[in-house]
Amino acid sequence: MSAQASYEYVTVRIGEQLFGVPVTEIREVFSPQGVTPVPRAPEEIAGLLNLRGRIVTAIDARRRLGLPPREKGAACMALGMEHGTELFGILVDEVGEVMRLEASTLETVPAHLDARWRAVLTGVHRLDGELLAALDMKKLIAAGNGAIAA
Repeated sequence: MSAQASYEYVTVRIGEQLFGVPVTEIREVFSPQGVTPVPRAPEEIAGLLNLRGRIVTAIDARRRLGLPPREKGAACMALGMEHGTELFGILVDEVGEVMRLEASTLETVPAHLDARWRAVLTGVHRLDGELLAALDMKKLIAAGNGAIAA
């Protein structure tokens, strides 16, 4: 755990779960348009999209976390993230607010969680009525495909 006094997250929903993504890791939030599927790509790669002239790999966070796919035609949002020299669009169900939480409230990742989730979380914060799972976006991008991580 870090010695910092607080964490600042952008909250997102993926399935029914609330996640926090560090504000400093997000380049932009956008509504993805025209995702083009890539033949023979892993199922968590939703495809490629054009973001102001740049080709961006769209990663479906639901699939990466082992959740069922969103309903056909259901709206989603994307978090623009840089990883190395590549730009990625992480597809999430919805984007919420910016939330600042005290570092002292960050707890370790529960041992009973699915291994895919444990691999991409830095911890959890208990909120009123639910947990906020803190995502490590670099690990989420790299999970499950060494070629992407390179």
